[in-house]
Amino acid sequence: MRVTMILPALTEATSPLFRPIKYSLFPPLGLATLAAYLHADDEVRILDEHVERIDAATREDQPDLVVIQAYITSARRSYELADRYRERGVFVAMGGLHVTSLPDEAAAHADAVFLGPGEDTWPRFLADFRRGNTQKRYVSTERTLQALPPIRRDLIKRHKYLVPNSIVVSRGCPHHCDFCYKDAFFEGGKSFYTQLVDDALAEIDRLPGHHLYFLDDHLFGNRRFAEALFDGMAGMGRVWQAAGTVDSVLAPDLLERAVDAGLRSLFVGFETVNEDNLAAQRKRQNIGRSYEAVARRLHDAGVMVNASFVFGMDGDGPDVFDRTVDWAVRNGLETATFHIMTPYPGTGLYRRMEAENRIVHRDWDRYDTRHVVYRPRGLTPDQLESGYWKAYRDFYTWRSIWRGAATKPVLGDRLRHLAYSGAWKKFESVWDLLIRSGQVLHALPLLETALGSFGKRRPVHRALGQSVSAA
Repeated sequence: MRVTMILPALTEATSPLFRPIKYSLFPPLGLATLAAYLHADDEVRILDEHVERIDAATREDQPDLVVIQAYITSARRSYELADRYRERGVFVAMGGLHVTSLPDEAAAHADAVFLGPGEDTWPRFLADFRRGNTQKRYVSTERTLQALPPIRRDLIKRHKYLVPNSIVVSRGCPHHCDFCYKDAFFEGGKSFYTQLVDDALAEIDRLPGHHLYFLDDHLFGNRRFAEALFDGMAGMGRVWQAAGTVDSVLAPDLLERAVDAGLRSLFVGFETVNEDNLAAQRKRQNIGRSYEAVARRLHDAGVMVNASFVFGMDGDGPDVFDRTVDWAVRNGLETATFHIMTPYPGTGLYRRMEAENRIVHRDWDRYDTRHVVYRPRGLTPDQLESGYWKAYRDFYTWRSIWRGAATKPVLGDRLRHLAYSGAWKKFESVWDLLIRSGQVLHALPLLETALGSFGKRRPVHRALGQSVSAA
């Protein structure tokens, strides 16, 4: 059987001249995981439109099965590719976040659609497909990562990605934030579950080099699993990055175990400097927590901070952009990502906005957290969009980068702050050139060295505090 698996390009990643670096960071692990269920004699390839061109109109491209993973801002491109293949009689299966949220829309462009994660439905579909008796819709109900076959990393073109050593050892998140797109994906079953620790360690052991990036939504979400994983990784000589929550950073001794295992950079969802927003968005894990204590605790442990902030919540006014950037710079955050609040279909936020008649666009290309697609309360749409772009400009000015670096007491930490903050935005075109030329892997030793040297721990700050205190 000949199988083609496709990750279509997100709307803003399709420029022939330049693509934002974040779309060439990680290979499509989801597709590589599904590929592991195919037979050894099946011919399979994975195509990622963020790093290579796809021409679905070529008559010679005639697989037996095409699998397409769709996200909301790749929906238009996903449907276009699906329609071209189906016109030639190729069977098209489609899954992913957008398909789960709007299955009827996706079903108009596919022979079979998948709702939720595919570990239980995909093997069932393959058996049906080989028998010639497929269903139109496969809905995930059984949630487990036990007996997961080894990911087909041989199908990944490592030289095309800045971080080829990405890994996922859990699914979902134990929290249920109102605006979270992933929360809708895991409805109908467990919303958070993990691999067996030994299986996760075996997958880590398969990866070359020293640097890893955990793509889990919340690596610290199950404390027992996280502690066992970190204990098992201690002594492996790995340096790694991951995502965690405010409350997990403040949990006693968990961060220390992670650092001993090689943690050097953490993505943290601070989301808002207005504490009143947290309850409205069900961001309960942030309520009553001191953001300053989180930043201080991570930096004291030798961990860099990549912070996430969302603008446009109902408690936000025109001052939210300057307040957020000022707080982030004063607390020495190395990198930050900003977003305009976006009511994704299938989320509680979408249902609430729709009930209040506040959604003004259903053009999915606009649902990229860069455009305003609803009626904000404390801001005009123009204020929200312009403030979003201003926050990015202000946080990544050389003046702000120098100010953030100056908060670090050690010269080496200051230099690393300058390098990371500057490299992420100021030299984005350089990364794009390295990726397009296939030379990006030459930068990995520098990344590993920089991350490894960042872990010179100092006494961890124990004053955890009880408030956001970000004004």
